[in-house]
Amino acid sequence: MDSAVELGGAVEQRAWPELPAPSSTCLQGSNSPSSTVATTTATTTTKTSAVPTTTKASTTVTGGGTVGPTLLPNYLWIRAVAAPNFHKYLQSYVPGTATDAVLGSASTAGQFAITNGKLTQLTPSGTLLYANVEPRADSTVVKLKVSWQTSSTTSGTFEWSGDALIWTVAGITRPNNAAWLACTDAVEGQVLYANLGPYAYNTPSGCSDQTIHFYNAATADV
Repeated sequence: MDSAVELGGAVEQRAWPELPAPSSTCLQGSNSPSSTVATTTATTTTKTSAVPTTTKASTTVTGGGTVGPTLLPNYLWIRAVAAPNFHKYLQSYVPGTATDAVLGSASTAGQFAITNGKLTQLTPSGTLLYANVEPRADSTVVKLKVSWQTSSTTSGTFEWSGDALIWTVAGITRPNNAAWLACTDAVEGQVLYANLGPYAYNTPSGCSDQTIHFYNAATADV
């Protein structure tokens, strides 16, 4: 069933999911997704920006990759619908690994599900990564980074409101539970944060207001 959804100032025509019946366009013949394995080494990089200069530690991440270009049964794409990240897709910074959550290319889009309030990402090996929202240090903090980890250590609950992804947590009252931020990182690109403030008001420097939505077409279209 098609419907028009207007959230966070963006309108998009989309198809509501029909789960859990498998799509005829989904991968067949295997309980585990095929994968393209990628090995990525992140080297020490010094950022230069309006904020104080920081240095990322040198790390090596092995494995990863995407689960393929076709949506698997019971999973969904998640993408932004507002400029400057229109139709950029949720994924790990290093695809399929426990790294920061970013909005990026459709070609490396992750595939996701919500189970018992936990947002999970499927990896090529068939294991799951969990979206973790960093704890709030104090009441002055207005955004919380989202990262992918091998276990769920975060509090709070992920849910769908229509097709929009929302996150709630005890002890924090958010003006808009569907409000997210994509903040530019010189190394990682558009890093995802939960926006604790109002949508499109007092937006932190270097960030853009976003709402992010599921998309259940067979492929991650641009």
